[in-house]
Amino acid sequence: MIDQIGLGRDFDLPEAPREHPFGRGINLQIEVPALRPVLVRLAAANIPLYLAPEEKWYRRDDKEVGNRQFIVADPDGYLLRFFEDLGERPLNGHPA
Repeated sequence: MIDQIGLGRDFDLPEAPREHPFGRGINLQIEVPALRPVLVRLAAANIPLYLAPEEKWYRRDDKEVGNRQFIVADPDGYLLRFFEDLGERPLNGHPA
């Protein structure tokens, strides 16, 4: 996913540096079988999360697909979005 600051959900934080190059313009989505082991290792290493774990559903055609996800920044500022697949569900009538 390539983010543009000021457009949609861009993860631009006021306290984050804006010098170039900065990695907040890209986040890499990485599927894992389970988030918990990754979260445990990050906590043990005292690495802060950029976005706390959340459950997010996205519209795909006439259904929704779900992710349990969180984001952590690597040392260069690139955002790594780890996610666990939650499967599909019928469209619930709300925009995704």
